[in-house]
Amino acid sequence: MSDKPSIVPYISYTDGKAAIEFLTGVLGFTENFSQYGEDGALVHAELRYGNSVLLMGTADLPKGSPGLYLVIEDVDAQHARAVAGGATIVYPPEDTEWGTRRFRMKDPAGHEWTFGSYQPETEPPAWG
Repeated sequence: MSDKPSIVPYISYTDGKAAIEFLTGVLGFTENFSQYGEDGALVHAELRYGNSVLLMGTADLPKGSPGLYLVIEDVDAQHARAVAGGATIVYPPEDTEWGTRRFRMKDPAGHEWTFGSYQPETEPPAWG
């Protein structure tokens, strides 16, 4: 079993740049990687705190959207289980530009879960 995390918190903010400034400047997180869209909005970031990783992005939500990202091998099988169990699918399985696969769902209480094959690093990437 890998010593890398299998369950990773994912939080969306209405202003991703400001959130990174707060998390790094005030709370002591370290920015491993960030990607911005053509409009300058944060698309995806990975922040480290000790040996933990926080994934984050920008969303048009009044209070942010806490969620969990679970690293799994068979995204399609997990999606089929979620559908059979009555989960609300936010988006179906898709291939990402990073060569991974993922889908997002909400459980009956409305909590958001993302299942994907992407494994975040606990150290900054060599290319970052």
